[in-house]
Amino acid sequence: MSTSATSRHASLPAIPATTTQRAEILAKTSAMVGAGPALGISAMGEGANGKADMEGREVERKYSLEMDIELADGRAMPAIQLGVYEMSEEEAGKAVEWALEAGYRGVDSASLYDNEKAAGSAITTYLARKPDSLAVHFTTKLRPETPPSQVSADIANSLSLSTLPAISLYLLHAPYGGPKARLNSWLAVCEAITSGNVLSGGVSNFGLRHLQELIDARPRYLPVVNQIELHPFNYRTRLPLVEFCRRNGIVIQAYAPLVRGERMQNETLKAIAGKKGCSVAQVLVRWGLQKGFCVLPKSVKKERILENCNVSWFDLSDKDMEELDGLDEGLCTDWNPLNCE
Repeated sequence: MSTSATSRHASLPAIPATTTQRAEILAKTSAMVGAGPALGISAMGEGANGKADMEGREVERKYSLEMDIELADGRAMPAIQLGVYEMSEEEAGKAVEWALEAGYRGVDSASLYDNEKAAGSAITTYLARKPDSLAVHFTTKLRPETPPSQVSADIANSLSLSTLPAISLYLLHAPYGGPKARLNSWLAVCEAITSGNVLSGGVSNFGLRHLQELIDARPRYLPVVNQIELHPFNYRTRLPLVEFCRRNGIVIQAYAPLVRGERMQNETLKAIAGKKGCSVAQVLVRWGLQKGFCVLPKSVKKERILENCNVSWFDLSDKDMEELDGLDEGLCTDWNPLNCE
């Protein structure tokens, strides 16, 4: 599957997929989704050696910062993005600057983080210096427990703070408030997609019941992303949710892919990292990519930002992946709203 570079540009008008259009898109990709993760590599153009040249380039791009994941609305987003959770404005600004210079093309922020302005400013400054660069995919989220009547205002505020022409991906940050509030909040996101202020819409920390409620309500647009905490230490516990999302064309974004540093001394992780000649963090990022997730590694240190994305030069075997999957302990390093009412 492929998408043109221009389809990722944040300054273009929205090209949303209605529920009917989404079904058509999913039908085209059902074979890939049914077989496992639906991973999209951006279009490359024909090289001097034709097809063979393109195939070689695709191998180089896979599991690198150039790798894209296709969304059910026909858009695409970078498979590796920088998370800026719990960063101050100053930290977020520097981290985004370093990440963009290193080749990152996506940044994940939120109204709750209070750093949308710094992240957006760093993106705008970078693109002004390098006008020929591909646009940066900017994600932000609704502040939890915002009344549905205030969602449109919250979106407008995030857009104003970021100073970007549109929000690439806007998420409901948590499923708090009950079924009616969730649906009405989501309908406000749908309005923002229609207006073009938001290009793609999704959710975060939504469990099976929350997602099924939205699907059953048959809104004009359905979520294309569910962002949840996901890593080897909770993967099998959350596998039913992961599989539900795949069946319904919802891409998983994995936050806290590095387990917030809480399992860096795990013996299995250290053994695999030693065998590959890489860091434990790189093993965790590569695991998430091979599972088909969009991963959001976070760091305020330049060298870690560079290291975390450098995972295309090694691979994890089936045995490695099985060993990592076996680390599950149902671990949540932060909040867990997946089962809230």
